[in-house]
Formats: sequence, structure tokens, C-alpha cells
Amino acid sequence: MSSKGFIWETGEKDVRFKVLYCRICHSDLHKLKNEWSDSIYPLVPGREIVGEVREVGSKVEKLKVGDKVAVGCLVGWCHTCENCVKNLENYCQKAIPTYGAEYEDGSMSYGGFSDLMVADQHFVVAIPNGLPLDAAAPLLCAGITVYGPLRCFGLHKPGMHLGVVGLGGLGHLAVKFAKALGLKVTVISTSALMLKNKKPCNILEHIPLLSVETKTKCRLQCAPWMA
Repeated sequence: MSSKGFIWETGEKDVRFKVLYCRICHSDLHKLKNEWSDSIYPLVPGREIVGEVREVGSKVEKLKVGDKVAVGCLVGWCHTCENCVKNLENYCQKAIPTYGAEYEDGSMSYGGFSDLMVADQHFVVAIPNGLPLDAAAPLLCAGITVYGPLRCFGLHKPGMHLGVVGLGGLGHLAVKFAKALGLKVTVISTSALMLKNKKPCNILEHIPLLSVETKTKCRLQCAPWMA
């Protein structure tokens, strides 16, 4: 990856790609402002990344130059712990986030708001033909956040009934995945207006959690800064 005047070398298992799209995740804003008190500067955010392969290492087998690819929230892992062995790298205690983290050699990871990136092939996924590249970017964080649990907990079988709390950035993707998988979907939401605006999702049922008046009152009484 290129940033601050230097360029990473492409290792034998690495993929170098030109960044074409990178969606802004709210976590990027938290990290930029150091709102989690763990940011390391200089910081280049971006972890919903789509690009085109420019170079592959000698031991890269699944990708080739010209392929459209994507990288999500991780770029490194320890390889040896129980979670890594089970392909659950996101639970690895030594996992390396796509940006704002140190590699074993002390160098920093930088994210998708760059011209070029280099990542281990293990964390680079091919984008299917026909999937718009700009639409693919949100699937790398928000998308996998909801799709992963659907698969992990067996909630992907036609005819099952799924409840989705909130129809925000993650919620509407959960609804789309669930509907595509043939599930009945109930959205539990505080906003009837939001539901009305996103009715094309073909939601079958809506349960209002709180009225707007009740929600505002709760915010004022319990957390004035949220109002």
C-alpha cells in the first residue's frame, strides 16, 4: 500500500491492488477523532475496500492481475491459535485490523483511502462478475456483520422467521439478505417513517418499539445528550 511517500513490497503471498472504491464506515470517524482512545497517527482509515489487482506474489493461487477484489476489516492474524485454525480470525487475539494497527515488524497498517494497497491473499476476496463494485464495498463491513450471524447460527433456511431490530445501515442489509434467503422478516423499529421510506425491502411485518414522543421523552430523561 502506498501512503506517506512509501510503498509496501508485494510478498510471495500478497496481492497488490488499485483502490477503486472505499465506503465510509462510522468506525472510520471514531478512529479519526480518537473517540475510542486507541488511534495511532498518522492514520489512513477505510475498511470497506474494492479494487483491481495489479500484482500478485509468487505463491498466490486464487487471484490474478486484472481481477476485481475486496478487503474488509482485517489484514493479518497469528495463523496458529484455535480461532485462526478454525478460520475465525476475527476472534484472534493478535488479529491486525486493516488500518491503525502494527504488524509484527512494527510497521503500520493503512486503510482503503489510499491509491494502492497490499494485503495477504487470505484476506482478499474476489468479487463475482455482475456485482457493481460500488455496491460491493458496504458488504465488507456492514454486510458481513449481519450475514455472518445468519450463517453461523443457522438462520438462513427458507421459511424461518427473523426479527431485525432497527432498519439502519446494518438492519436494511440484514432484511435484504434474509429476504433473499427466503425468510419471513419482522422489523422492530422506533421509526415508522424510516420503515415507510424503505418499504421496497418487502418487509412482511413491522413492530413499533416506541412512539416518537415516547422515545424523545426517554432520551430527555435518561440521556439528555442523545436528544
